[in-house]
Amino acid sequence: MGLFTKKPFAALEAEANEEGSKSLKRVLGPWGLIALGVGAIIGAGLFSITGTVAAEYTGPAITLSFIIAAIGCCFAGLCYAEFASMIPVAGSAYTYSYATMGELIAWIIGWDLVLEYTVAATTVSISWSRYLVVFLQGIGIDLPPEWTACPWDGGIANIPAAIIVVIMSLFLVRGTQESSLVNNIIVFLKVSVILIFVALGWQFINAENYTPYIPANTGVLGEFGISGIFRGAAVVFFAFLGFDAVSTAAQETKNPERNMPIGILMSLLVCTVLYILFAHVMTGVAHYTDFAGQQGIAPVAVAIDHMGPTNAAGVITPAYPWLNRAIVMAILFGYCSVIMVTLLGQSRVFLSMSRDGLLPPFFSKIHEKYRTPAHSNLLFMVIVSIMAAFIPARVAGEMVSIGTLFAFTLVCAGILIVRKSMPNVERAFKTPLVPLVPILGILTCLCMMLFLPADTWIRLVLWMLVGLDVYALYGVKHSKLEYNVPRRKGLTVLNALGIAMSVLAVITGLWHQQTAGWDTDKTLLTISFVFAFTHCAFYVWRMWKQTRMKA
Repeated sequence: MGLFTKKPFAALEAEANEEGSKSLKRVLGPWGLIALGVGAIIGAGLFSITGTVAAEYTGPAITLSFIIAAIGCCFAGLCYAEFASMIPVAGSAYTYSYATMGELIAWIIGWDLVLEYTVAATTVSISWSRYLVVFLQGIGIDLPPEWTACPWDGGIANIPAAIIVVIMSLFLVRGTQESSLVNNIIVFLKVSVILIFVALGWQFINAENYTPYIPANTGVLGEFGISGIFRGAAVVFFAFLGFDAVSTAAQETKNPERNMPIGILMSLLVCTVLYILFAHVMTGVAHYTDFAGQQGIAPVAVAIDHMGPTNAAGVITPAYPWLNRAIVMAILFGYCSVIMVTLLGQSRVFLSMSRDGLLPPFFSKIHEKYRTPAHSNLLFMVIVSIMAAFIPARVAGEMVSIGTLFAFTLVCAGILIVRKSMPNVERAFKTPLVPLVPILGILTCLCMMLFLPADTWIRLVLWMLVGLDVYALYGVKHSKLEYNVPRRKGLTVLNALGIAMSVLAVITGLWHQQTAGWDTDKTLLTISFVFAFTHCAFYVWRMWKQTRMKA
């Protein structure tokens, strides 16, 4: 089978049932999984992205964007749930793809997941730093601005963002049970504050703020109108990242065949309802234009300032000034849980890839005492903390949604394959209405991907090219399924894929420059061309070398 060899179910089942000091400890039940998912979902999307999306893309119709995104998540969630009940092994979509579509596709999705979790943790930690600055200013403490922003935002380094990554990583090194307990407390606090926000804010909704509910398009694709709603859905999609992060904890779950589907679907349902209610109140108490600019970073604070009676001069007197500080405090705790869960998912994906031989064994070493992949946790602690300190949030944030959508697309496709190739494998949960649900999931995710900006596509393509390099130079030779097999089948496909991705780098670079204007900065265009031509030469050379070996 070569590069399309599939991981046998017997190996997956043995890995899932592994016990002892080198296995992960099973401590999570259904409520723990739901809390894990809610802890990841409710955070960055609800407390920061909602304001920016409403102001720049959707207006009050952001609720429709959340519904569209939730529909796509529901389709993918049903597919995830079937896979989780069939293949209860750490690794999420990576493991599912390995069992159904083969090693090369599994590598692609696994590498994409690493990007997804890395930039998600980076984005949220940067936003956490900003909210910390706001909170401390409210109690009379001013942090030096040069140490709370990266060089591209006028600072030297974002130290608070780096520190919170270190703290959450150390929690994970200690063990999932301890971090799960902390997460449950945080989730309770976040949900309580959200419900209070909705209950208190409902009475101050001004119906005039909903007019027009869907602002007219400005003439630019994605800026209001119907296209704005779809772009808004694509941008907020990463806010639903949490429910697939649940599936990465399968090896730490009690009775995963039953509890994984419950954890995935229930966390998605709870969060979707909360998102829609929250967005409805937020855009009802304040006009969507009030969230433009820097205000979009802290939309909750803006909405609370509009909760109160209006005098004859049109000045609003906040009825609950105390709530603002409580909300910011909840956001700080909420972001902690998001960072922790995304770091958890990241290290578990690398754990699975390392166990399969596609990455060095360093990433699959389990700590004897804590029974966690401590080495992997510590490495990512360093990487993500550096990124959080020196990379702008807007750069990291743009990458999250497209990585998530790409992963969901492949999972939906995997269900179509597994129903044909593995119809007799026992499942505790079956995706309903197959093939309709997987096909709708694929179409919904691809549609939202097309509405994302071109520069987001550039970064995805370049990251995937780097991933192909790692697989070609290390994974192909060290795969445990075909270790040191000379001339593995499928190398031609790998090389052709590298050439195709190089061409795509040129196309996305030109697309971005055409959108941005040819008189604007051409840095991304230059980078995409350099990557394209060097990688095209590399994979053409590999193909030529392979042809000579056959001869």
